[in-house]
Amino acid sequence: MKQYVFTILFTATLAFVLSWVVWRVSIRYKLYPGIRERDVHKTPTPRLGGVAMFLAVTAAILLSSQNPFFAIVWAEPQRVWAILGATALIVCVGLADDLWDLDWTIKLGAQFLAAGIIAGIGQLQIVSLPIGGLAVGSSWVSFTLTVFSIVIVMNAVNFIDGLDGLVAGVCLIANSVFFAYSYLLVRDIGASSYFNLASFIAAVLIGACIGFLPLNWSPAKLFMGDSGALMLGLLMACSAIAITGLDPALIGDNDQFGRSQLLGAFIPIILPVVVVLLPLLDFALAVIRRMAAGKSPFSPDRKHLHHRMLDMGHSDRDAVLIFYAWTAIFSLAVLLMYIGTQQEWPGNYLIGVIFGVVGIIACLVVTFLPSRRRAPAPALENAP
Repeated sequence: MKQYVFTILFTATLAFVLSWVVWRVSIRYKLYPGIRERDVHKTPTPRLGGVAMFLAVTAAILLSSQNPFFAIVWAEPQRVWAILGATALIVCVGLADDLWDLDWTIKLGAQFLAAGIIAGIGQLQIVSLPIGGLAVGSSWVSFTLTVFSIVIVMNAVNFIDGLDGLVAGVCLIANSVFFAYSYLLVRDIGASSYFNLASFIAAVLIGACIGFLPLNWSPAKLFMGDSGALMLGLLMACSAIAITGLDPALIGDNDQFGRSQLLGAFIPIILPVVVVLLPLLDFALAVIRRMAAGKSPFSPDRKHLHHRMLDMGHSDRDAVLIFYAWTAIFSLAVLLMYIGTQQEWPGNYLIGVIFGVVGIIACLVVTFLPSRRRAPAPALENAP
């Protein structure tokens, strides 16, 4: 655990310093786009925070190659280099879009290329789904499923990038819970290059989000832009895909920890989805809404979930905090259910169920009973 804590602190410190440098350089040389018609903020704000986050993430990954503790992560170096190369590609394309507004087809093509690098060169693929031992039928099915999963998660995270501190905070919470889960897998089942890769990526993302959030909190001095949001989505998808390499028999059929077999078999696939549930929901609704209107699924609009919360009367900061709460409730509930399945007496996973039910009720109350005082319109980030 000490090595993971060091990784988080190193990445967070470097991300904060680099974010401040990028902000100062962007302001001095006016490296920010003009105000667009769909933007709400009135002051041009740099969107280059993703560059600082990427440099911090890259430094942490390269440093880990010299740390014997992470030797298991580098046991198959082509996998790590493929992830890093795909991340660099998507950050460069996102940066170009942040500065010049690229056509959505170019961005989508780059996303598929980056996902293909990870699934093809890196051989990080969804090879099995831990649901009753279900295995992916063929290598092509595995490759295709992996590529589409990465692209969907990238866009889902990017789609909620619309309020100060929203994506950084949601990803911080989601990766913190996912790190705890993957770390417990290593403890309970044994070290694995897949499990350790998932934990390491989650730790690096935790640090990147912590370091960037101070400059992104309302009122934001710096936006992460598409480069940052797409990077977070890509790396979160890689972390989740690594967990799908888990042998279902280790959890679903192992009574060493007194687990519920059915629940234990489903949790490895449930938790990676749950931690990005809100971004995935927003993404699905946006695609359906835009295609029903005869538009491109990537055409911008102002009908995302966070926009609807603002229209309900929430201030921008309240809306962000409510999103944090929803993310924490869903992900922590499933994590507690997993922890409960390790106990020696049956039904202990009900702690997670009770926590989830109570938390959902509380979130529904604060979501649908916004403050009567309406705050000024928030500064929107580079929301698609």
